Amino acid sequence: MTVSIRLATSSDGDVLLGLIAACHAVERISHDAVATADTIAPLLARTGAGRIWLIEEDGQTVGYVALCFGYSIEFGGRDAFVDEMFLVEAARGRGLGTSALDRVADAARGLGVKALHLEVARDNTRARRLYGRLGFAPRDRYVLMSRTL
Repeated sequence: MTVSIRLATSSDGDVLLGLIAACHAVERISHDAVATADTIAPLLARTGAGRIWLIEEDGQTVGYVALCFGYSIEFGGRDAFVDEMFLVEAARGRGLGTSALDRVADAARGLGVKALHLEVARDNTRARRLYGRLGFAPRDRYVLMSRTL
């Protein structure tokens, strides 16, 4: 088994959009393919918005990680959210997620990121264990709150 991650480009759009649709179906997130294509364009163009990596196993694309940049006084500069991470069912439970997130963390460090954040469903114990092993910890004093504009 050879696992790799590579930065996604605009030529990966169709594969990536299929993976995002599958992720959104699993997570019960409303999905509009046209809007999603527009939303990921800055990430594929490698602008200041962030990056998307494809996760590949033996040359087959099996998932992706989307990283979106921010800035934090508390964390001393550029921070980033692992906005989405997804592996197809057949690729789960074999260490690919661990490997991919380790590599993305290394790449983020090289991009000047001081802290990584993510959110995970409270009842997703499998993912919470994975993220905990990778050094992510809940911030018990804080609750992530969102307002759609």
